[in-house]
Amino acid sequence: MTGWPTATGTFKLGDLPLQSGAVLPGAHLRWKAHGTLSPGRDNVVLYPTSYAAQHPDLEWLIGPDGVLDPGRWFIVIPDMFGNGLSSSPSNTPDWPSLVTAWDNVQAQRRLLAETWGIEHLHAVYGWSMGAQQAYHWAALFPDRVARAVINCGSARTATHNRVFLKGLMAVLEAAPEHRGAGRFSAEPAASLRAFGRIYAGWALSQDFYRADLHRTTLGAPDLDTFLRTDWEERFARRPAADLYAQLCTWDTGDISRNPGFDGDLARALGAITARLLLMPGETDLYFRVADNTAELPHLRDAILRPIPSIWGHRAGNPSTHPADAAFLRDTVRAFLGSSEDM
Repeated sequence: MTGWPTATGTFKLGDLPLQSGAVLPGAHLRWKAHGTLSPGRDNVVLYPTSYAAQHPDLEWLIGPDGVLDPGRWFIVIPDMFGNGLSSSPSNTPDWPSLVTAWDNVQAQRRLLAETWGIEHLHAVYGWSMGAQQAYHWAALFPDRVARAVINCGSARTATHNRVFLKGLMAVLEAAPEHRGAGRFSAEPAASLRAFGRIYAGWALSQDFYRADLHRTTLGAPDLDTFLRTDWEERFARRPAADLYAQLCTWDTGDISRNPGFDGDLARALGAITARLLLMPGETDLYFRVADNTAELPHLRDAILRPIPSIWGHRAGNPSTHPADAAFLRDTVRAFLGSSEDM
């Protein structure tokens, strides 16, 4: 139970034409909302989900004393395609080869307009793949978005980031259960264990492991236990086909990958009129500070606030680390509530 209003629902999109030219049959978006929509519909914060996450996984930062205050904001969390709640390979037999971030934000625009009559957003807040979607919102709908928080994300998936993703894809493709095109005859248990262990080496920094935080802070008795409980078991909760589909979405992340910008990233960044808060993790191994630094010269109104943490990519979703959570809360709250430079 929460001390504020919440609601959940499923928004039916019908047979959804995709950016690729394919169709997602019987498409639907699962969603959850926190707080109360103001009469002027001017207090909306959209909070897209991240890789393999479902909305309950990300609600920890919502609360009167949290990063997003439901007493002030109407917070809508749309579950990303492929996460098992919205349309995904696990619940859609005729899953297309690619569903992009562009497809997600176009569907989210319809969800907001047709469910609540929302046309403008006070902010879009996203972490990781959620940040990629937030960046897409700012670029594709500049007249609809006042602010965007890009938490451990980038406008285009970097090549080094894609190396990580290609490795994860290859592990799943090598499974005996793989039937091709990211579909499986049964859950590939051995490959999913390897998948989790690869992820553990990228999501947390070298400094995190050097400081032995997997034991001293997270309480694992040894490294193998940590890899099993925090990584193998985490990804075993999700169907391999869903994990693969979202890897494809992540791999093709690019706000300029559409007819409006024709691959011109500088032009896409320059089209953004929203105020941006760029919050890369100082030790993130795949969404790097350098990626956001390179974007800054092309942005009209952006603030760069790296998260000072050795928790790698997890610094942007610090549900188990109070110091990082406090930095995130204070920085984001100031940004959402101010029209001046921080």
